[in-house]
Amino acid sequence: MIQRLKSIGVGQMAKLLGVLYFMLGIIFAVIFGLIGSMVPTTEMGNDAMMFGKGFLVMMPFLYGIIGFVFGALIAWLYNLVAGWTGGLDFEFE
Repeated sequence: MIQRLKSIGVGQMAKLLGVLYFMLGIIFAVIFGLIGSMVPTTEMGNDAMMFGKGFLVMMPFLYGIIGFVFGALIAWLYNLVAGWTGGLDFEFE
């Protein structure tokens, strides 16, 4: 049985991608923090991380905001194009 996806809820898609990108931001912040902590100290001080600690804390929130904005944009564009092309077909069993 083939079902057609004619539209996507803009708010729901934005919320979903915002949360997913927030989670990715946490993963990337941990990875960047670990890599940065392995950088040898220099004359500049004891904390020679590649990224500042403030950036590592803000990274998940920035990723979340970007995911939210682009999620809304993608859903809006999908709805626009699906009106012209008919949308995606899915087959469920």
